[in-house]
Amino acid sequence: MAQKKAAKKAAAKATIQVQYYRSMIQAPVKHKKVVKGLGFTRLNQIVEREDTPSIRGMVKTVPHLVRIVE
Repeated sequence: MAQKKAAKKAAAKATIQVQYYRSMIQAPVKHKKVVKGLGFTRLNQIVEREDTPSIRGMVKTVPHLVRIVE
């Protein structure tokens, strides 16, 4: 019974899609690390991440480099 509830919670987790659309060549080192931490490896890449406060904070740190895709 507890396993079913845990499976439902795992399936119901909200996700967001984030796109890396601007180059980080002239960005500060901290911003480059945030982009790498989000899992981006190339420009115009879209990744899907859990919608958690930590991920939202990372996106908020570099809004000039990434955007949330609807």
